[in-house]
Amino acid sequence: MSSNKRGDAHGESVDLASLSQNDVTILAETFRLLGDPSRLRIMLRCMQGSSPVGDIAESLELSQSLVSHHLRLLRGARLVKGVRHAKHIFYEVDDSHVSQVLLDMASHIVEDRGEE
Repeated sequence: MSSNKRGDAHGESVDLASLSQNDVTILAETFRLLGDPSRLRIMLRCMQGSSPVGDIAESLELSQSLVSHHLRLLRGARLVKGVRHAKHIFYEVDDSHVSQVLLDMASHIVEDRGEE
């Protein structure tokens, strides 16, 4: 596999050199969103399974309104999705690509910490 092509979780190849300027802008915005510690904590919490806003807020010791605001941004970027169950919306990571990026970066951080 050449250095500018990467396989995704579904075995498809993405030619990084062919990303449009718009694609790069969206990618940069995605990483900017994940650069906020509260949003990143929400993402990591959503990787543990579907949860309503109140449960996420309580487990992270954040206000429900702040969590709702962050979830709205994360949904807009297709990083999380909301699934309605009766009167509640349960939030979870949108797909395996998102989970894999976070898992890979967490592994990278732990790996670097081990070399200190």
